[in-house]
Amino acid sequence: MPVFTVKVKWGKEVYPDVEINTDEPPLVFKAQLFALTGVNPNRQKVMMKGGTLKDDVWGNIQIVEGQNILMMGSKDEDVPVEPTVKPMFVEDMTETQLATVTNMPAGLTNLGNTCYLNATVQCLKTVPELRQALSDFNAASSTSLSNFAPAEKITIAMSDLYRTMESNQTIPPLVLLQVLHQAFPRFADKVEGHYMQQDANECWVELIRMLQQKLPALKNKNDKSTTNYKSVIDQFFGGTFNVEWKCVESDNEEVTTTTESFLQLSCFISQDVKYMHSGLKNRMQEHITKHSPILGKDAVYTKTSKINRLPAYLTIQFVRFFYKEKDKINAKILKDIKFPIEFDAFELCTPELQEKLVPVRSKFKELEDKLAHEGVKPSAKQLAESKQEEKPTAPYWFENDYGSNNSGYYSLQAVLTHKGRSSSSGHYVGWVRQSPTSEKWIKCDDDTVTPVTTEDILKLSGGGDWHCAYVLLYGPKLLPLDSSSVSS
Repeated sequence: MPVFTVKVKWGKEVYPDVEINTDEPPLVFKAQLFALTGVNPNRQKVMMKGGTLKDDVWGNIQIVEGQNILMMGSKDEDVPVEPTVKPMFVEDMTETQLATVTNMPAGLTNLGNTCYLNATVQCLKTVPELRQALSDFNAASSTSLSNFAPAEKITIAMSDLYRTMESNQTIPPLVLLQVLHQAFPRFADKVEGHYMQQDANECWVELIRMLQQKLPALKNKNDKSTTNYKSVIDQFFGGTFNVEWKCVESDNEEVTTTTESFLQLSCFISQDVKYMHSGLKNRMQEHITKHSPILGKDAVYTKTSKINRLPAYLTIQFVRFFYKEKDKINAKILKDIKFPIEFDAFELCTPELQEKLVPVRSKFKELEDKLAHEGVKPSAKQLAESKQEEKPTAPYWFENDYGSNNSGYYSLQAVLTHKGRSSSSGHYVGWVRQSPTSEKWIKCDDDTVTPVTTEDILKLSGGGDWHCAYVLLYGPKLLPLDSSSVSS
């Protein structure tokens, strides 16, 4: 592979040991310079022996080891921009226009069937604790990503991407895509010179697994106790099951118990499943064939799972794809499966955990009773304004388990959808809540970012060729502090 190490000079700054891979388009090298300098690729003028570097082809330029390269260009924030449209006053804007200009997130460029990655990145970005862990992450000092292991490369790339996305401008996720391809070559498969579409949930799982290896657990500022978790992923996304195994074919065999961990729950879709909750409950009890030590042969066991640790953020995958032998594709189940904006996981928990959840649940009930007693229902506008104030909320975690959920109540904060008939074709989109306490939603369709309503989110339940919910991300339902005696 033709990889060279060069020296890049930009103004007074000098960057030694920057890598160029001439098997990749020049735009990838420009993306590396973007990560180092903050100068957008479309504002870069990169000059070297042989001419000025283009975006798509190397042309007559011959790279040699140790070559000096000059880059010119200014960061976007340093360049005054002339308004391209006539200024409009806030008072004259419609609600949609107002939403568009207020705190809309950055879009992500589709680099050729990379919507699966863009949608995943946008959904995971809704977790403030994950953003904090990525912001705090410090890799060993180096200008070249090639010096790191795959997990560290992906963690660095996501940290840089999220930081760059704070500018609220459309960003090409070139570096993250490059390191994803290096870590998992199957995502780089091509057909007729173009990247193939990939399964977004597989991408989600692999990114989480890489971050799990490198991001340490967060410490609660108000709690000096040490955490039991090695990773922020286990801390905020990881739950545990208590599992009972009962042999169906023998009454003499004792029921055995084990513990299993999870980072996702699966909602299995069968003929009788119409709601997410019933799809999850079906997964909690299943029949498994395994070896019986009493019978000395394989036997059928009833496996019953109950959650004994709820994570702050609950990821639920709708199992919509199955392998169709005849057509050799992962075909899609289009069935309409209703999901709630507010989800209660109480029924899925062990009796011991249910008992621990009761105190905070009772405080939510007190708040509901108080609002019902007052009998005054605020308008949607008043509700949105009060949500924007970001009032203080009570801790959503158990005192000795930062990153858990202490009520069993969740609020939907991101939906990853698929439109099409198979996982290897079609289009993926991320739909995200603007903030944990906001009633506003945003559709992140690659570089197109638009406001949508809660009603639009509920229409993503499936049943046709429209966008179907594939992965849901629930966050903790937050209790206003002034209605609670829980101390932080």
